[in-house]
Formats: sequence, C-alpha cells, structure tokens
Amino acid sequence: MKRKKVSIVISLFNEEENIAKLFEELHKVELKLQDKVDIEYICVNDGSSDGTLVTLVNLMKKYKNIKIYNLYRNFGHEVAMSAGMDNASGDCVVFMDGDLQHPPKLIEEMVNEWLDGCEVVLTKKISKDSDKTMLYKILSSIYYYMLDKLSDIKIPKDYPDFRLLDRKQIETLKQISEHDRMFRGLLNFIGFSNAKVIEFEVPKRFAGKTKYNFKRSLGLAVDSILQFSTKPLRIATYLGVISVFISGIFGLYTLVQYLFFNFERTGYATTLIIIIFMGSIQLIILGIIGEYIGKIHIEVKKRPLYFGELIENNS
Repeated sequence: MKRKKVSIVISLFNEEENIAKLFEELHKVELKLQDKVDIEYICVNDGSSDGTLVTLVNLMKKYKNIKIYNLYRNFGHEVAMSAGMDNASGDCVVFMDGDLQHPPKLIEEMVNEWLDGCEVVLTKKISKDSDKTMLYKILSSIYYYMLDKLSDIKIPKDYPDFRLLDRKQIETLKQISEHDRMFRGLLNFIGFSNAKVIEFEVPKRFAGKTKYNFKRSLGLAVDSILQFSTKPLRIATYLGVISVFISGIFGLYTLVQYLFFNFERTGYATTLIIIIFMGSIQLIILGIIGEYIGKIHIEVKKRPLYFGELIENNS
C-alpha cells in the first residue's frame, strides 16, 4: 500500500532568526510520524530582505525533504500560502507561519485526525497574541464585528491559517484564481464538513517582531470585506436615500419658518452645513464604488498571482 504524504507549507517573511529553531521542532514531529506518513516541507520565501533564503538553502543540506519556493518580491501572506499550495504534492497540506507562534507539536495531532478520516483540521487560539498592542486587539475586535455584519460568508474569530486540508479541499481551492484572497474566508466560501478543531495557547515569538503592522492588517480587513460581500454598495445606496430624506426635512422646515413665522436669517451657515454634509456623503459613496472598481480593474488584467522559482534538493 502506498504511503501517504503530508506537505507542510510554511510562509516566511524576514524570519531568519526563527527558521533553525522551527525545523528543530518540526523534525521532532517528523520522527513521531515517520512510521505513518512521509513529510515534505514547502518553504515559501515571501521576498524577505534578510538572510531567510540563505538560511533555508543551508538547512536543505541537513533536511533533505525541504523545498523552497522563492517569490521574486513580497506578494503578501495570502499569496505566499497559495504558492506553497500550488507546489505541494502531499495527500494533505498543513499551512503554518514560520514565527513559532503556530506550535509545530500540534501537527502530530492534526495528521492523526486526518488519518482517522477528518478532511479539515482547524486550530483555534484560546489566548491572545502577547506581542499585539491593546489598540491592535481593540481594532481587531471591531474588524471581526464589522466582517460578521457585512460579509455574506461567516469568518469566525481566533481561527488562524494554521490548519490541515485534505487533497480534495486543496484541489477545490486551486480552482479559485482571484488575486485578493483570504484563505480563512475562501475555505468557508467553498464549504466543508467533517472538520476537527484543535485549541491551543499562542506562545511568544521565539525571535523578531510581528510583520503584520497596522497598515497591512487594515488592508487585509478592507479586502476581506470587499471579497465576500456587496453590502457596502447597498449601504452607499442607503446613505444616499437618508441624505435626501434629511435634506428634504430640513428644506421643508426652513420653508415653513419663512412662510408662516417670518423668520429671517442670512442662510450662510445653513448652506455651508448642507454643502459639507452632501459632499461628505458623495465622497463616501464614490470611495466605496471606487474600491470595487479597483478590484475589478486588477482582476480583469488576468495577471499571474505571483512570480518565483522552485528550489529543490538535488543532493
């Protein structure tokens, strides 16, 4: 009987200090699973500017089952996972980050659940990331609340991209070619059943700092809402209707004062307020429409999702 193969996709961006320790921990897991499955590592270097690529190449001499997919520039975490998925040959794929905040020891349990028949194994954080600021955590809570209200696809909070997917799920995901992508949302979009959830405490980073700054997180938040819903466009329509209603009421109020109460005033402040109010509403609506048009502009170009090269161990 053919042995099953597990591909472990690791997204890496400036993680030079973490890689050696990461593979020490992964090798321990590999030894525990060596009688059950074969393991390959797909390390995606997402345009790192430090010594990540050099460190990976050196590790290939020690760990023969490492493959490197070197992206020519930083395409972002979601695209890096796609590149790893496209180059993984395993019967299932485990996705994880390279900062050791996705505990490698959980992979043994994930693989065992898969061998027992689970096609999807998710993880859930039961503690908060210790390296995140209070402001980040507050904004994250607001983001997930808005995402839940605006998105047609429910994306639960505290479920990171650290997960195992069966080959069947992988082949379905590979059919989705859109550029702006959020893996957590895409999995919920295609639907799945027979899933297992493993809870874990988030450990502190072994070295370095988080690469997801406020700007990156905000960009992902906006993209994830626009990807899975047209509700913001509907909100823009509602804003237009409400502004017309308010303007009508205000105009009627002014006319009644003028006709029946002989109330005289210059009207300068009133005119200025109305202009600013209406202008603001129009800019909001145009901004929302512009975001969607921008997404369409990118998609219709049909450019490749990423550019890079596969580096394999030939020794």
